[in-house]
Amino acid sequence: MKALVVGAGKLGYRLAASLIDEDYEVTVVDNNEDVIEYISNSLDVLSICANALDFGVLEELDISLFDYVIATTTNDEANVIVCTISKKLGAKYAIARVRDPEYRKHLDFISEELEIDKIINPDNATARSIVKYLMKRYQLYSDEFAGGKVSLVEFNIGNDPNFIGKRIMDIENINDLLISAISRSGDAIIPNGSTVLEENDVIILAGKSENIEIFDKEHTGVNKTKALRSTMILGGGKTGLYLAMLLLKENIRVTIVEINRERCLELKEMVPGAEIINGDGTDIAILEEEMVHTYDAFVAATGIDEANLLMSLVAKQTGIYKSVAKISRTNYDKILDKLDIDAVFNTAYITAAEMLKEIRGKSSLSLHLLLNGQVECLELIIRARQLVCGKALENLNLPEGILIIAVIRKNEMLVPNGKTVLEAGDRIILFAMHQVAPKMQKIFSSEGKFKYALNSFKNRGRVDEL
Repeated sequence: MKALVVGAGKLGYRLAASLIDEDYEVTVVDNNEDVIEYISNSLDVLSICANALDFGVLEELDISLFDYVIATTTNDEANVIVCTISKKLGAKYAIARVRDPEYRKHLDFISEELEIDKIINPDNATARSIVKYLMKRYQLYSDEFAGGKVSLVEFNIGNDPNFIGKRIMDIENINDLLISAISRSGDAIIPNGSTVLEENDVIILAGKSENIEIFDKEHTGVNKTKALRSTMILGGGKTGLYLAMLLLKENIRVTIVEINRERCLELKEMVPGAEIINGDGTDIAILEEEMVHTYDAFVAATGIDEANLLMSLVAKQTGIYKSVAKISRTNYDKILDKLDIDAVFNTAYITAAEMLKEIRGKSSLSLHLLLNGQVECLELIIRARQLVCGKALENLNLPEGILIIAVIRKNEMLVPNGKTVLEAGDRIILFAMHQVAPKMQKIFSSEGKFKYALNSFKNRGRVDEL
């Protein structure tokens, strides 16, 4: 499989690295010589310093042989044109990054008329992820799968004696939750029952949503959960704008603090329901003057990662219920676990997850990159013709680094074990280290002929050697 990535910024780099891990033959095009040199020294790709809008470059690459063209430059129009021309020249599938809010209402029209298979807006995707977290009553960062039947939650065990020094199999009183992944000093681990937890490990627990809520109450020191009523947003850029739009639809009171006066006037027109404050939100005095501590949530969404992390820490110290930072770089991956911030959202990871899901096709109902992009959490549906259908988990010979955490069958969540037999129609939630994702894809996408009668589907528990 061949993929062309146009634009080697943070998102382009992340996508190229992910596609290499999945055994794609990757070509990267960027018109910045320094960026191309960095890519050449960092990734096993064919890197070309050129302007992809020069159609001669696309023809010379023989773009008709490429399975995917992904345009991630900083110019929306360039991304659209590159994708359209690539499709005209025979590329099979094209994905464009489009960020400008002006195009928000016309994305379907643009996609259809210009023959672009998928248009993804990183800022809107990030805003949706943040709002999804803010609207939950949980304080710990969490996510949901299978229509809310399965939830995940991140928890820093700190120096909690209930966890430190214990094997996972020996831990008690976690409400039937499964420890699905561990972040240790910035490195991810897919554990087994013998894995011993260490001080300051960040664990991801999975289980029924009601059990996650119980765990959250017991381990955050918060006796009463809060419903979101008000949010202060630092930064009125694209992400801040989308956040405000989404929160106002949920009848949440929104205040945006933006340093640029002209941008404040634009925001007042675009989100008239929000309170707009013209000021330097990194000035603690301004936040105190605006009584940041009276808000239920604070989101730092400027274009500067360092400012977002710092001001989220400052806001948390005021006692605010939820403090969130938006970042785009990976420089801080190894220290995020140590910061007293409720949640950090990386735009590059969120967008890369959406694009990877699109590339992998309909087999993935959802895909999330967790623990700084090192771990994938996927929701898959088992089809009747797949080789895994009718087999017990212990017979799948899953490689190390893959863990099935839940099976949804007839709207009921099952905590699987080695004897659990996968049936047609089952939804499974699994964790996989990013480097073993290609093996996971092959295991759960391979199809074969039936070697048993159709009525064997009705006999739960039968395992057929396919």
